[in-house]
Amino acid sequence: MDEFDARILRALQANARMSLNELASLVGLSPTPVGRRLRHLEEAGIIEGYSAVLNEAALGFGVSVFVSVQLDKQVDEALEIFENAIQSFPEVVDCWLMTGNRDYLLRIVTTDLSAFERFLVGKMTKVEGVSSIESSIPLRRVKTGLSRCV
Repeated sequence: MDEFDARILRALQANARMSLNELASLVGLSPTPVGRRLRHLEEAGIIEGYSAVLNEAALGFGVSVFVSVQLDKQVDEALEIFENAIQSFPEVVDCWLMTGNRDYLLRIVTTDLSAFERFLVGKMTKVEGVSSIESSIPLRRVKTGLSRCV
């Protein structure tokens, strides 16, 4: 990683749809070396992929809930069972294994609170090994962004 790689990453975080020529112009190199650097960043796993950032509310998913989950056991098998179960829940958009007094922190997105209740009662409480669930409803997003490590 050098300054040119960092410039490429910053530019792509701002707009991953720009052409190679636009990217080259922004970082101060010609398209051929930028293309090589881009391939290297992808092959090295620094760039994991490209995606569109969607407006969940505009798509009809106006409720976002943070859910803390504690399992009855913190052993590999219990973690695997939980993680496999939530993979099939489209409502779960983020899931983190945590330190502290809870095992997982999830962000759940649904159309409304009734849909969240159906998810919670119909799916989450039925996952084997879940001993407690705590939900927090955010009032508004104060800050969002992408990693600025470069």
